[in-house]
Amino acid sequence: MAKYRKLGRTSSQRKALLRNQVTALLNNGSIRTTEAKAKEIRGIAEGLIALAVKEKDNFEEVTVKAKVARKDKDGKRVKEVVDGKKVTVYDEVEKTVKKDLASRLHARRQMLKVLYPVKEVPAAQAGRKKNTKEVDLVAKLFDEVAPKYENRKGGYTRIVKIGQRKGDAAMEVLIELV
Repeated sequence: MAKYRKLGRTSSQRKALLRNQVTALLNNGSIRTTEAKAKEIRGIAEGLIALAVKEKDNFEEVTVKAKVARKDKDGKRVKEVVDGKKVTVYDEVEKTVKKDLASRLHARRQMLKVLYPVKEVPAAQAGRKKNTKEVDLVAKLFDEVAPKYENRKGGYTRIVKIGQRKGDAAMEVLIELV
């Protein structure tokens, strides 16, 4: 008996498909797919959420000094002439940042092995490359998803049957975060 569903694909295609679907599920909150795929996705997604819940508070706040470019009222960098060259002016600023402890850093890297990078395109400026933003899904897992499930002992996803697909009569389901 097999330990997992092969989904009619080679191992590399199957791994890519599952990574893509898990990324979409965690980014959007729910996706529509076939029942077999949803059952495979569930295990991976719940493992990532459980890891995020476990390591949610495992960081320390650190104050660091950083150089930030000075900007004018239009948001452009201020430049001054030094030795005949235009040079950007920098100010030193103190910031507090979250520094992951070793186990949380390991958990972050484990999540990054599964999740694909996600770009978010705003609706108003759709199609513009410069307006796209990189979404940090791992930070979203730690900051938004994990606190939601901290008192729950598993069962972070729900599979709801929708019905059969018209083309090939495969059972379609909606898998969503509870």
